[in-house]
Amino acid sequence: MPAAKREGLFFGTMMCFGMVLVMTFYNMWLNGVLTTVTFMELLLSFAAGFVIALSLDLFVVGPLARKAASKVFPTKTKKIHMVLKMSAFIVFGMAATMSVYGLITAHLHGGTAGVSWLSAYLSIFLKNFIAAFPLQWLIMGPIVKYLFVKFIKEDTLSALEAE
Repeated sequence: MPAAKREGLFFGTMMCFGMVLVMTFYNMWLNGVLTTVTFMELLLSFAAGFVIALSLDLFVVGPLARKAASKVFPTKTKKIHMVLKMSAFIVFGMAATMSVYGLITAHLHGGTAGVSWLSAYLSIFLKNFIAAFPLQWLIMGPIVKYLFVKFIKEDTLSALEAE
């Protein structure tokens, strides 16, 4: 997996792109607006979600997840176990923070009328976490890891060998 900051940036961007793409469609479907939004609204929603999610992943959730994983789990943990545990921290953190974005967009579309903000947030968080956790572990994680190793890691190794 990523061994350098540059590789980590590529990996994080790829993972974020895939997760935000699927979760944008999922949340629009949940809010009942998937069939009524225009392509431009869909694109803008995805772009805004992607920028926010990538920023959170790179500067807030990712670093906190790495710190938490290193403190909670021993350093002699098998690499695959450490990757899965850190990924669980990231999914939880991203679902928690991106649900605020979801709450704001739901409110703007009138989806929180008559419901307390806390109740709406908890509902959005629970639905997002339930979708994001298996999506990340079973679908996006393996796809992004495969693409990363196939295209990014090979390019990095080739560039190093050429020097």
